Amino acid sequence: MTTLNLSLGERSYPIYIDSKLLSNSNLLSTHIRSKRVCIVSNTIVFPIYGQLIKSLLTGFDVDEIILPDGEAEKSLTNFDKIMSHLLANGHGRDSTLIALGGGVIGDITGFGAACYQRGVDFIQVPTTLLSQVDSSVGGKTAVNHPLGKNMIGAFYQPKAVFIDIDSLSTLPTREFNAGMAEVIKYGILGDACFFQWLEDNTALIKAADKNTLIQMIQTCCQCKATIVAQDEKEGGIRALLNLGHTFGHAIEAEQGYGNWLHGEAVATGMVLAAKLAVAMNLLEVSELRRIEMLISAFDLPLEAPENMGFEQFLSHMKRDKKNMGGLLRFIVPTGIGKSEIRDDVTKEMLQQIL
Repeated sequence: MTTLNLSLGERSYPIYIDSKLLSNSNLLSTHIRSKRVCIVSNTIVFPIYGQLIKSLLTGFDVDEIILPDGEAEKSLTNFDKIMSHLLANGHGRDSTLIALGGGVIGDITGFGAACYQRGVDFIQVPTTLLSQVDSSVGGKTAVNHPLGKNMIGAFYQPKAVFIDIDSLSTLPTREFNAGMAEVIKYGILGDACFFQWLEDNTALIKAADKNTLIQMIQTCCQCKATIVAQDEKEGGIRALLNLGHTFGHAIEAEQGYGNWLHGEAVATGMVLAAKLAVAMNLLEVSELRRIEMLISAFDLPLEAPENMGFEQFLSHMKRDKKNMGGLLRFIVPTGIGKSEIRDDVTKEMLQQIL
């Protein structure tokens, strides 16, 4: 078993990565401080893994909240369902929430944990590639709003993250590929060797070779843990992790949450960010082509939706959380393995690539 540690002083926590991790009957319970536990999951994941998790909690008082599946369910309506369930079932400040599912479940459960009685413990059990390599680590929690993605939320760290790669065996190919967008992101923004490794190991990744997947997920989690440890609340370097997300979030909001998967929108967003970097003379065209080739190797989209033009993008990007002083801020790659935060992007540059 691989164990990483996200170092945040008293808020530090372990990230466990392994095959058959959820067969370890003692590991989960060591991170729960009272007998009251609530599992938050969805209608797809809970029937597969819910009873397994409950079997690891013999002797605990366990109930569950089962939400519908999909990005559109990361809403204030379902946040209210979580709050109402916890109150109606007598959960106290010493209860622990377990987020069992992908990024939607992890985000809304974490936000619920941050808010319920001003903060209760929660544990991440991510079951999708995207949540395993990105959203389960780092403590960003939120729900969506029709006017913007993740605009209502909190920074709130879990007590532990349990990444069992066997859960990827039940993941649809489209969802796996969407998760690869976040994997590729780490190579583009800060690790040229990892980007090359992804190019060299594409076939093994697509074949779901377990050792390859463990190494890949471990590299991503270590990269994110290192950055978050330096900048927990995104005052500086952590913003680099939003590579592709300014464009991607605009696509998701405009198209309707769930019509484009988050990873698909981020993949296109990274290509647009790279094209922007080329337009700014910050990136070589040859490196843009490498980015496009690796993204397309996992059947991810390279082009923005045909029904989205400059004005639609701009209206959403004006509400981006990274903006400061009225200036749009973009994360742009300046080479494979290098990226920068820029606020000198002109409307003319954006029109050129959009």
